[in-house]
Amino acid sequence: MKITILGPAHPYRGGLASIMEIMARTFVRRGHHVAIRTFTLQYPSLLFPGTRQTVDMPPPADLVIRRCINTVRPLNWLRIGRELKRERPDMLLMKYWTPFMAPCFGTIARLARRNGHTKVLCQIDNVEPHEHHFTDRSFNRYYLHSVDGFIYMSEQVHRELSAYTSAPALFSPHPLFENFGERVERNEACIRLGLNPDKRYALFFGLVRDYKGLDLLLDAWARLKRNGPFDDRKLIVAGEFYTSKEPYLKQIAELGLQNDILLHDRFIPDDEVRYYFSAADCVIQPYKSATQSGVTQIAYQFCTPMVVTDVGGLTEIVPDGRVGYVAPPTVEGVARAVERIYEGDALERFRQNCLEERKRFSWEAMCDRIEELYRSVAE
Repeated sequence: MKITILGPAHPYRGGLASIMEIMARTFVRRGHHVAIRTFTLQYPSLLFPGTRQTVDMPPPADLVIRRCINTVRPLNWLRIGRELKRERPDMLLMKYWTPFMAPCFGTIARLARRNGHTKVLCQIDNVEPHEHHFTDRSFNRYYLHSVDGFIYMSEQVHRELSAYTSAPALFSPHPLFENFGERVERNEACIRLGLNPDKRYALFFGLVRDYKGLDLLLDAWARLKRNGPFDDRKLIVAGEFYTSKEPYLKQIAELGLQNDILLHDRFIPDDEVRYYFSAADCVIQPYKSATQSGVTQIAYQFCTPMVVTDVGGLTEIVPDGRVGYVAPPTVEGVARAVERIYEGDALERFRQNCLEERKRFSWEAMCDRIEELYRSVAE
C-alpha cells in the first residue's frame, strides 16, 4: 500500500512522535511505501506549557518525513488536503490525542477523502481531554466524523468514541517503546543518574500534569514514612512540569520530604529513559483520570513493576497482582499498594511476569489491526 502518516514526528519530541516513527518503520518492513507528514507548527508558543517542542538532532535517515502542516493556518490545511487528494494514498493514518488538532486534521481528512480512493484511519489516544474546554465536543465532532475507521487502545476511549460516531473501530493495546533500548545493570543506571546505589528508588515518570496525581503520591509517601521504616527509599519525580511547580514544592516542604523526593524536573531525552527504569524498583502512576498510558509500556519494556490506580484503561494493561498492584485513586490506596510491592518477593515475581505479559504489546500486532481495519473500510 501507499501510506501517508500524519502526526507528530521528528523534530518534535516525546512519545507521540516515537509512536508514529516506529509505526512507519514497521509498515516499511512489511513492504509498504510510507511517508510521514508532520508539523511546521504544532502548538503556538502561548499554548505550549513546556520549555520547547523540538529536539536538536538530525532526522532519522531511514524515514521520509516532511514538515508541512501548520495547525493554526486554515489556508495551509486546504493546501495539504488538496495535495493528499491528488497524491491518492491508499491510507491516510492520523494520530489524534487532543481536540485542538480537530479543525486542522478534520479539514485535511475531508479533502483527502474526496478522491474516492483514500481511506482515513485514526489511531486515537483520547476522545475527551483531561483538561476540558467548551469547544471540545464541537471540535471532536468535526474531526471524528471525517474518519473512516479507528484503532483505540482502551475501552474507555471506545465508549467515548461511540458517543460521536458509528464508524468501525478495532482494539489494539499500546505497543512497547522499543526505541528506548534495553535494561542496564542497576548500579550502572544509578551511576549514570548520580544516584546512591545503596538506596532504593521508586519512580514517577513523565510530564507532570495535575490529573496524574503527583499530589496523591506525595501524601502517600509521607504516610509511608510515618508508618514504617522507609528511610532508605527515595521517590524520583522525572519529567517536565506542564502545570505550576510551586504547589508541589510547597507540598513537599510542608510534608518534610525535601530529602526524600528527587526532582529531575526536565524533559527526559530518549537516551536517558532506560537509566531511570533500570534504577527504579517500581514505577508509580497515581493518576486521577486516564485512558491508557505510554508509561506503562515503557515499564513493560524494562520489566519494571508498576503501581497504578484504578482509573480509565490502566487496569486493562496492568493485571493486579501479576506485574504490579492496582490501587484506588486515594492517598490510602496508593500508600498501601506501594507498601505491598516492597513486601516479600513481589518485586522479583513481577519482573519475571513482565517478560511474559509484554508479549501482548507488539508493533506487528498493532499494524495487523490497522491493515485489518483498512480492508474492512476499503471493501
